Amino acid sequence: MTNEDVPEVELGDAEVLRDPFAVYGRARERSPIARLLAPGFGPMWALTRHDDARAMLGDPRFELGAASFMPPQVPEHCRPYMRTMAEMEGAEHARLRRLVAPAFTPRRAAVFRPRVERVVARLLDELPEHAEGGTVDLLAHFAKPLPMEVICELVGIPEADRPRWHAYGAVVAAGSGSGFAEAVPGIVEDALGALERRRAEPGDDVLSDLVRVRDEDGDRLADAEIVTLVWHLVIAGQTPANLIANAVAELVAHPEQLAVLRGDPGLMPDAVEELLRWCGPQLLTIPRRAREDVELHGVLVRRGEPVTVAIAAANRDPRAFTDPERFDVRRAPGAGHLAFAHGPHFCLGAAPARVQTEVALTALLRRLPGAALAASPAELRVPDPGAWRLSSLPVSL
Repeated sequence: MTNEDVPEVELGDAEVLRDPFAVYGRARERSPIARLLAPGFGPMWALTRHDDARAMLGDPRFELGAASFMPPQVPEHCRPYMRTMAEMEGAEHARLRRLVAPAFTPRRAAVFRPRVERVVARLLDELPEHAEGGTVDLLAHFAKPLPMEVICELVGIPEADRPRWHAYGAVVAAGSGSGFAEAVPGIVEDALGALERRRAEPGDDVLSDLVRVRDEDGDRLADAEIVTLVWHLVIAGQTPANLIANAVAELVAHPEQLAVLRGDPGLMPDAVEELLRWCGPQLLTIPRRAREDVELHGVLVRRGEPVTVAIAAANRDPRAFTDPERFDVRRAPGAGHLAFAHGPHFCLGAAPARVQTEVALTALLRRLPGAALAASPAELRVPDPGAWRLSSLPVSL
């Protein structure tokens, strides 16, 4: 294949913004590699097929190290806490991952589930307070606050400080703005304070787990590394908000699947995996950069050029999934979706995100059996070439 044969996708094109799954699907069937073009940015390569994408995400010839998240508004004294595992590779990344991974296992997330259930129940109890004319925005008043509440539980942030952390999270999720100058120091200072509390009085939370690692493991975590992980949780841990909103919209749009799930709540873990495959919020992975010249499917990717995975294409690849254009909550586990990426940088928070989504959807089905969308999802869709998300989710109670 030559560069001339590679399909090009204009990320600002109206059809990409309206239906990225169809656009990326056509590119996938034409070629295993596409070229993405975006106004104001250089071109980027994108792998479109599941097995090729999975292979690249685990290939040491591609690295995330150049994709640093360091907004210019971050004060100088906070910058040592901003370099997360997403900017690390090789032995440095492996060491830190080994030390912190036990705090984020599926087993640890399952132990934490009752606390997530309590948070979910409280948010649902409060929904009527936010209703106007019998309608409430489920995104603003349930799906968005849930992940930050869970992060506060994980870190051990006192109840009195949590409104401030919700404000921090909103600023960070926006990605920019003058609020960074206050939010980042606030997160760092509060995390340092929480760390000192947990060192004096260990609890049942992630921060206490990490303090034990620091005090017991021969290769200890530095305090700065623990605070950096808290920062990482804040910037990456809010994904379940968009996933939960997408999931509700898709289940309402597929009443037969909603009926199946209502009839057998035990299907929820498999249903969440299918929802991640079908409507996970990330359409593209964070780009990797080639560490050397690499040939991919006859195309020369030069050293330093960015390569991403078109998750929207790979998760509906007929080479990996049977009847991939059908949403089916009873789908048997197969090739495995790439909603959480793959390889050394597989999402550390995947297990807590799964638990949050399972708990949230289970409670919503039980507590709001007659809920209906008060607007079409198409009207609410945010035109974002990198994420499949809604601006709001008005629901009639």
